[in-house]
Order: sequence, then structure tokens, then C-alpha cells
Amino acid sequence: MAKYTPMMEQYLAVKAQVPDAFLFFRLGDFYEMFFEDAIQASRELEITLTGREGGAEERIPMCGVPYHSADNYIARLIEKGYKVAICEQMESPAEAKGMVRREIVRIVTPGTLMDGKLLSDAVNNYIASVVKEAAGIGFAVCDISTGELYTAALPGTEALLDELSVYGPKEIIGTAETVEWLKENGASALRPPVYTVWDKDDPQALAAQYGQEELRKLTPLTRRTVSLLIAYLGETQKRSLGHMTRIETYRPSQYMVMDPFTRRNLELTETVRDRSKRGSLLWLLDETVTSMGGRLLRRWIEKPLVNRERVEERLEAVDALYGNLIVREDLRQSLKDVYDLERLTARVSYGSANARDMLALKISLSRVPEAVRLCRESGSRSLAALVAGLDECADVQEWIASAIVDEPPVSVRDGGMIRLGYNERLDQLKEANQNGKQWLAELEQKERERTGIRSLKVGFNKVFGYYIEITRSHLASLPEGLYERKQTLANAERFITPELKEKEALILEAEEKMVDVEYALFNELRERIALQVNRLQRLAEVVAAVDVYQSLASVSARRRFRKPELSAGYDLSITGGRHPVVEAVMQDGSFVANDTAMTAEAGPMLLITGPNMAGKSTYMRQVAIICIMAQIGCFVPAEKAVIPMTDRIFTRIGAADDLIGGQSTFMVEMMDIQVMTEKATRQSLVIIDELGRGTSTGEGMAIAQAVIEFMHDRVGCKTLVSTHFHELAHLEESLAGLKNYCMAVKESDGQVTFLRKLIPGAASTSYGIYCARIAGLPGNIIDRAYQLLAAFEERAGAVEAAVSLERPSGSDLEPVQVAPVFAGTALVEAAPAEETTAAVQLSLFGLEEDKPAAADKAKRKQDARSEGVLASIREMDLMTMTPMMAMNLLYDLKRKLDGK
Repeated sequence: MAKYTPMMEQYLAVKAQVPDAFLFFRLGDFYEMFFEDAIQASRELEITLTGREGGAEERIPMCGVPYHSADNYIARLIEKGYKVAICEQMESPAEAKGMVRREIVRIVTPGTLMDGKLLSDAVNNYIASVVKEAAGIGFAVCDISTGELYTAALPGTEALLDELSVYGPKEIIGTAETVEWLKENGASALRPPVYTVWDKDDPQALAAQYGQEELRKLTPLTRRTVSLLIAYLGETQKRSLGHMTRIETYRPSQYMVMDPFTRRNLELTETVRDRSKRGSLLWLLDETVTSMGGRLLRRWIEKPLVNRERVEERLEAVDALYGNLIVREDLRQSLKDVYDLERLTARVSYGSANARDMLALKISLSRVPEAVRLCRESGSRSLAALVAGLDECADVQEWIASAIVDEPPVSVRDGGMIRLGYNERLDQLKEANQNGKQWLAELEQKERERTGIRSLKVGFNKVFGYYIEITRSHLASLPEGLYERKQTLANAERFITPELKEKEALILEAEEKMVDVEYALFNELRERIALQVNRLQRLAEVVAAVDVYQSLASVSARRRFRKPELSAGYDLSITGGRHPVVEAVMQDGSFVANDTAMTAEAGPMLLITGPNMAGKSTYMRQVAIICIMAQIGCFVPAEKAVIPMTDRIFTRIGAADDLIGGQSTFMVEMMDIQVMTEKATRQSLVIIDELGRGTSTGEGMAIAQAVIEFMHDRVGCKTLVSTHFHELAHLEESLAGLKNYCMAVKESDGQVTFLRKLIPGAASTSYGIYCARIAGLPGNIIDRAYQLLAAFEERAGAVEAAVSLERPSGSDLEPVQVAPVFAGTALVEAAPAEETTAAVQLSLFGLEEDKPAAADKAKRKQDARSEGVLASIREMDLMTMTPMMAMNLLYDLKRKLDGK
């Protein structure tokens, strides 16, 4: 084994404490990395890899970053999912006896960021702990940058995945078995976090952190989960977390439940396409002006309430601001200069706040009284109750105002932070320092006059201290022996005098003492304010809520939203409903509003047919989004809306294979449907787009009908189903709670216009070939497709049959007609390239053809053709037939008569 130098031995001993992290090892003005850390860091950070002698036979790989710019490099590593351990010099080299003592002062991980430069203002940075036991799953999540901690006992894996999708933790800790189980059960597919294996809980640290009163809220399972998290935070932060004072326990049933795919499909906080905020519901509703308000709005959208009274309180506050433009705008202006009170308070308590943070806290507190006054004058009972008895922390504001200058430096170690008059001892040191600086200015003027050298100057550097500098061109005129030569430069000489050195000692002593006193006074102020953490956090909560209310009111007023009527019943009714995000993106006012009626009497299930691109998916999404907006306490995009409290929303919108999980589109859809059938209640809302796709026509239609029957008979929840199986429309006759709707289409001169309007009834075609045409497919493909379509429909019509099947046991409805389906899959021979109008040959599996005499067979075929044509003509409904339908029918009749 190689023998390393003492410094390298020290490095290796420290590195052994953090094998899974980059070790930033402080050496003077740099953080250095060695061995494999250096090789990997040089690649990730794109910095130069060098080497250093360390006692081994070969040079040790090394790279480093300046300590003053280390935050930028740390941020880049954290963004890539790495951890960084900061090892500082715990004593100055001048004072050290032997090797300088070094210790890890903090481990920075993706879930434990405190520095505002590394955090997103309007997004929480969560770390979660998970404990899996036979009794259930313990879940705790914390944002160390704000002090929030939430915990819940969850019934199973699906509930855990739902919560992980809500909070989106950047890091998850748990035992090795738990981490492996999480990865196997799809947690990493949501937004891959960093997993940390951690199995040490610390009940004593937990009790010291929160006290027995907070711990009484916890069950044994949640207590162990929170203890695991607190122990990990203690290990990584290496200091007190005084801003973490409360534990908020909750049950998922307190909020509307949505699985990860529902949240993604509805684009609540980010879009499906590029996962950006723009284009999401959050993007539309977010007109908050404070960082904590932005984070709170995101939480409201992620977790709509199911308690009607609490939602009514929110709506009452929004309503008051909605109707009072002056108060709303004044309130908005009063909050604009409020900084991030939550994170400022956390940094003060954490001991990392600098003087500029203190100034930001003072400015923020100065704006609070005006916001409180406006809330009281708004006419809202909810807003008045929110600010009633609020501690505005005026004393904290005064403490900062009396101590901190208006433009403090960034560093707390360089002085210049504390006001004159705040501390008598500091004032004396400042005066001595100022007198010394004045003496130096006078010395410079005196020596210029004495020597006659106008360019003579008195300067200072950290190596030589104060000096007299004379340019080389004037050296000849300088009397010999007047000054003591100290340093020679290319164009000048520097000198000192005994008098200058004596004064230098006094000035530097005053400066050093002044900086030390300022730092001590600043720490004293910071610690004093840290004791007020509970008051400041409560104030931050109120300001955040007020900001969210003004944001929702502002958006609602500008977008012409209306206050929803919350119902304790079952029925959902929307008049003139609109998709708020699509409408906002269109900007031209051309969005077509649609009504929705899903009632126990008229029918809670809508079966929607119609072409692609006609607006089915947008319509179904808008119903779900309107329900969500109502239950977060926002006005809704409708002329009128009666919204019942919805406990869960399920969506199956859009299709994609799960390549990582090895699941096909159809299998993914079936798994989603299974969750709906198992978890949905009568108060749920279910949305299924294009039910039954991904498999054969017959099987897809059969599954679609079976699912519709089950949701209708067994669940009874409000359900929106879209399908291209138009044959399913007959279910309206047998399912009392199902109503057919379609998207209106206008045909004129061979052109099809999608009107985006939902109307009663079933569609007769999906206009798929037309959509292909406007998508730009070659004309010969389109012509061939129309030809094949006619052939398919002709052959399919010959084998359509309606069969009666008994409904599943437990149903009190009549036997239902199963939709006519193809007897099998049609095989179509490709037309010769030189004759694209050739007859199409079809073979239908499942049809066994008898073999009578050729003549009898031909006669029967001719008779069948004639009867078929006559029957088709008799059955025509000329009042409802569109030009396109008439053209297709005429084409079919001609082919039948021709025997094709």
C-alpha cells in the first residue's frame, strides 16, 4: 500500500466518511478534489484535470475550484443528481500546531438545498422518507429551505405513488430494501429522484427537534418515518434546524385524489410535451407576486380540497377581491416588494443569512401593514379572519432598521454592515480607523510637498501593508536615504518610513477589531431574530395565502370566469364551459363553449363519438379542470357551474407504450381501467378517451362495452367516454344512465368543418380519411383509402348481427344488445400498381361458405344483390343524411348492382 503525505492521509480519512459524495476539500483559497472524485468532477464540470505529488509512486489526479465561486460548481453537480460534501479548514494555518484541522461542515444533496441560488423560487425542494411495514407505508416529506414537514400513513403502493407525484421529491431516503422496492414499483418513472440508502433513525434528535406536543400527532409508523428523516438531515446539515418547528399530519382522503397519469394528462403544473410550466393550468392561474405565494398556489392545484366548507371560504375571499378592482390592485402592489419570507426566515434560523437577507426581511415586513389593512377593508369575512390578530413583527423590522446599513456588502466577514450609532465600541473603532485613513491622506499630501513629486502616492496591499510609491522617472530627484526601500516594480519603487509602519499597526488593528466587532454584532442580531421563527413563519403563511387569493381573483376577473356553485349532491351542471388554457393560448376569442349535464336523473354517463380533431379530448379535459378549479377555490371558465364535491378524478387520455416497463399501449390502458374499476366511487369523475383501442376491433368493442356496463351498473360515478366504435351508440337504449353525444360537423362542397360543438346524438363516421388528407398524405393514398373503406363497409354489412346477451348478475336492467361487430379481421389484397380501381377481395374469418351448385349460387347472389339494394334505399333517412353520406351510399349501391 502506498504511503501518502500527512495532508493526503487526512483527505483520505475525511473522504471515507462520504464515499457517495464529491468531497470539496478546502486548501487555502480553493476546494480541491483528488483521485476518482477529481477525474469525474473534471468531466462533469469541464475543468482542467491536473496532478499532485502526494507520496504515491504516481501523481495523484487533482482538480479544484475557487472557494468564492464554488456555489456555481456545486449547483451544477447537484443538478446532475450528485451529492457534495464541504470540508472546511477549522483553524487558520498561522494558528495551527501541525496539520490544519479540517472537518465536513455540510453535505449538500438534491433534497437538502438551502442556498437561494440553487433553488427555484416558486417550487418547493422536497426530500422524502419512506418506511414500509406490514401495517402500511409511512411517508414524510420536508422542504428544509422553508421548514415545512408533512407526514401520512398510506394504505399501499398506489397511494404512495400518488403522493410522490404530488410532492415530486428530489431525493428519497429509506432502507436498502425499501429503496429497491420503490425502484421496482415505478417510483423512479415519475421524475427520477436521487435515492439514498439510510436506515438510522434518532428518537432523541426527533424529540429535541419538535418536542412532545408535536410528536403526539404521530402514529408509531409516522413517528419512525419522521425520525428517519430528521436523523438524515442532522447528519447532512451538521447544525441546528431551528426553523423546523411543526409537523403537519394529513390523510390523502382530505384532498381530491389523482394518480400521476391523471395529473400529467390534465397538465396541471407542466405540459405533457416538454414538461414546461407554460401551457399548464398553473401557468394560467399563477399571477402571484411572491415566491411563497407561487409555491402555495402550486400546492393548492396539486391538492384540491374535498371539504366543501373550506372551499367556500376560499371562494368567498376570491369573490370579494374579484368584485373590487381597486383593493385587488392595491393589494397586489403592496405585495410586490415582499421577498421570500419563508426562506429568509429559514436562512436566519439556519445561520446562513447575510446582511442583504436581513435588509430583504426588513423591507418585506415594512409592506405587511398595508396588505393587512387592505384585507380588512376588502369586505371578505375570510380575509378578515385570516389577518385577525396577526403579529406583523414590527419589532423585528425595527431591530434590523436600527442595525443594518441601507446597502450592505454580501460578505459578513468584511465589515461595512452595521450602522453608525448602533454600538459605542464599534463607533470608536470606526472613528480610529477613519482618523487613520485621514492621517494617511494628510501624509500623502505632506510628502508630495516635501519631495516636489506630484505623482507620489500612499497605497496598501495585504503583503507589504502601507507604502509610499514613487515612479521610476522621479527616483533621481528623491534625496538619498529619505525613505527605506521595500519593493521594486517595473515602473516604480515602494518605500516605508518608521512613522508609517507605526501608524499602519494602529490602523490595521482598528480595522481587524472593527470587522470582528461587526461580525459579532451581526451574529447577535441574527440569533435574536432566529428566536422569532414561529412568528415569522406564521406571517409568511398569511402573506402567501393573501397572494394566492389576489392571483386567483385577478385571473378570474380578466378571463371572465364565474363563481361556481358548490353542491353537496351528485349532479354536475356546466353552462358555457371552456378549457381555460386552450382558450388563453388561442387568444382570438374563437374557443367554442360547451354545456355539460351529468345528473342522476338525466344520466351521469356521456358516450361521445365523433371524428379526430373535433375537440372530444379537449372537452373532456375541460370538465375535469373545471371541477379541479372549483375545488381549489377558484372561479371557473363557464357562464354557470354547479359542481359537486369530487373525491377522485381518473383519466385515460392519450396512449403510449411503457417501454421501460415492457407494457404495450393496450396493456397500459387496461391497467389504468383496472384502477378505475377498483377505486372509483359514486362521487368520482372518470374520463376515458378512445376506450378499447390497441387491440382487434371485435375485442376492443367488447371490452369497451363491458367497461361501460360495469361503470354504469356497479360504480355509478360521473363518466365521460369517447370512442370511435360508433356501434356502441345503441347502448343508450339499454343503459338508463347513458346518453349519446357527438361533436358537430359541417359538410359543404366536399369540405368538412369541425364545429367543436357537443350535441346530443351519435356520430356516423370518424372522418379519419379526411383528417389524413388535411394532414398531407399523398392523394393516391387518400383515393385508395376511400375505395377500401367502401369495400370494408359493404362486406361488414353482410355479416352484421345483433345478439342478445344476459347482463352480469346483480344488474336490474334488461338484457343488452351487443354492438354489431365484424365476424373477423378483413384481409384486403393490395390493388395492382397499374390498376388502382381493381375490385377488392375480402375474406372474413369465421364464415364457413357452403358449396352448392354454381348456378344456384349465382342466382342467389343476384337476388341478394337486388334485395339488398332495395332494402338499403327503403331504409334511407333523407332528413338526416349528409351529402358525404349520400355520396358514399350511392357508391355502395352501384358496386352492389355490379356485383363487386
